[in-house]
Amino acid sequence: MIAMALMCRPPLLIADEPTTALDVTLQAQILKLLKDLQAELDMAVLLITHDLGVVANLAEEVVVMHHGRIVESGPSETIFSTPSHPYLVALMKAVPDFSDAERRRLTPIREIRIDADVLVKPKASGPKGETLIEARGLQKSFSLRGDRRLVGRAPARVIRALADVSLTVKRGECLGLVGESGSGKTTLARALMRAVPVDDGAIVLHGEDGPVDLVSADREAMFKVRKRMQYIFQDPFSSLDPRMTVGAILSEPLEIHDLCKPAERRERVARLLSAVGLDPSFAGRYPHSFSGGQRQRIGIARALALEPELLICDEPVAALDVSVQAQILNLLKDLQRLSGLTYVFITHNLAVVNHIADRIVVMCDGAIVELAPRAELFRRPLHPYTKLLIEAVPHADLSRPLDFSNLPEAGLIGRRDWPAPFTVAADKPLPPLLEASPGHFVRAADLSFLDARAGRAGVVAAVASAVEALETPA
Repeated sequence: MIAMALMCRPPLLIADEPTTALDVTLQAQILKLLKDLQAELDMAVLLITHDLGVVANLAEEVVVMHHGRIVESGPSETIFSTPSHPYLVALMKAVPDFSDAERRRLTPIREIRIDADVLVKPKASGPKGETLIEARGLQKSFSLRGDRRLVGRAPARVIRALADVSLTVKRGECLGLVGESGSGKTTLARALMRAVPVDDGAIVLHGEDGPVDLVSADREAMFKVRKRMQYIFQDPFSSLDPRMTVGAILSEPLEIHDLCKPAERRERVARLLSAVGLDPSFAGRYPHSFSGGQRQRIGIARALALEPELLICDEPVAALDVSVQAQILNLLKDLQRLSGLTYVFITHNLAVVNHIADRIVVMCDGAIVELAPRAELFRRPLHPYTKLLIEAVPHADLSRPLDFSNLPEAGLIGRRDWPAPFTVAADKPLPPLLEASPGHFVRAADLSFLDARAGRAGVVAAVASAVEALETPA
């Protein structure tokens, strides 16, 4: 698309949300490409975006619009250092940042008011902190057909979507899955729901009636399991049937599982809408009459209809602007706190996963490369892929610009060439997941690099102490 726009070497390029819903490394590559092309072609760029981090790394002049009007404009240094309009101040408060150690509550432009009395409170199948679902040794591959135009076509190419994936999700926690597009996050989520079959491995859901192996469960067993696990999709518009009213969409799961009579269904629909901060009178409207954030709330309400224990959230805020994103994140955290839900939260935005997750799983090329508690992962990332993801996040802060020099070249992200002991050989099995510290696992051949790091840290500390002693007056 960028190449098409530049064919005639225009003096002005209008870039309308060019990085929305892209993963952080690809987004950083696109930003670097735009900067390089602007300098090479000596053109002006009009960048339209809701991401203040992108603005901070690319823009020289900033114009802030609200309800069709310009409410503030000026040099980027002034906009970020001394914002004056209440709307701009509110936008900055709505942005999550993985430097927020205290995980403050986000402040959207319009807060969602939910009634705790109407919230669905599913009965837990076990104590909080125990394992709810676990995956062991999951393997999944997809075959790509060869070119039909060729005589004697080459054999189908195999894409490894999951490679020896093992993890556990505990009751009451939020487990974050992060990684680039194509890293296997969504395939893993759909495998947990048994929406796609796996080639090998086991998925065990624990409950009052004992463990259920979802890989080998029959249709009747899976029908019962569906009530305990639900899915929130990335695109709220395409996941809602445009020919059905909101009331019909929310009552459909109740009809399929025959949970209540029609009169009671109307009452349940009204409660579900109230639980996500929507007016019950909206039940008669169609999806097209709602905003993106409201449609996502309808998707959340549908997922809550069967009173599940586990919600799998697949990029639920990827395409939303920062204020609506703050609304949805606050809503999900409130629902978890008040209803005791368990989340598997998929995202490529590390700031978002830092805000909502308790533990974080980093996936790369279908394999888990690092797993750690949230604070530990950002304080001490071990795998070079995790460090790459963190360094590629754009901050809404001019004092922390992106370091474009450390990014891989465009198109080369998929070619992994990690240094030892993280090296992945094409003809050898993956290195094991090793426990570097309690609860912190990294995929490496050995942990010798930790000793080297500790040695370097000791040298740095010794030099700092010596410098401090020299500078201290006698």
